[in-house]
Amino acid sequence: MADPDFDDLLAANQRFAETFDLAGFDGVAHAGVAIVTCMDSRIDPLGMLGLKPGDAKIFRNPGGRVTPQALEALVLGVHLLNVERILVVPHTRCAVASSTEDELRERVGASAGQDATWQPFPVVTDQRATLADDVHKVSSHPLVPDSVKIGGFIYDVDTGLLERVV
Repeated sequence: MADPDFDDLLAANQRFAETFDLAGFDGVAHAGVAIVTCMDSRIDPLGMLGLKPGDAKIFRNPGGRVTPQALEALVLGVHLLNVERILVVPHTRCAVASSTEDELRERVGASAGQDATWQPFPVVTDQRATLADDVHKVSSHPLVPDSVKIGGFIYDVDTGLLERVV
């Protein structure tokens, strides 16, 4: 079925499939790594760590926050998918760390052409303190064993470097 809205992406997928080599892959994290990071398109979670497809489990959301859904994914990763190390990685120049919730609502409302004051957009007022709290959420979770190594890092979108914070 032709779909002009997605034709470019489907054509790219056809080229991708020509050299696809992950058929039959077992789905575990072969490097034992899980990453919680932001949805920002400037972040290449595998590339920034020298990993390749199949090496890590990746959970992305606005701000790279450890949400209940992220914790669910991490617990599954630790117990079922070979995860032994967890990186929580927000980044510099992040919209949720450099805007107020009202500012985000106003920008979304203007773009949508309708009221967005009802939509929550959890913002981060202190990125380092929030990162420490998020790492604590993971390390104190009763289903994440002490043997799992957990680190909090800030990714610099202008240099590509990670800074260990926690």
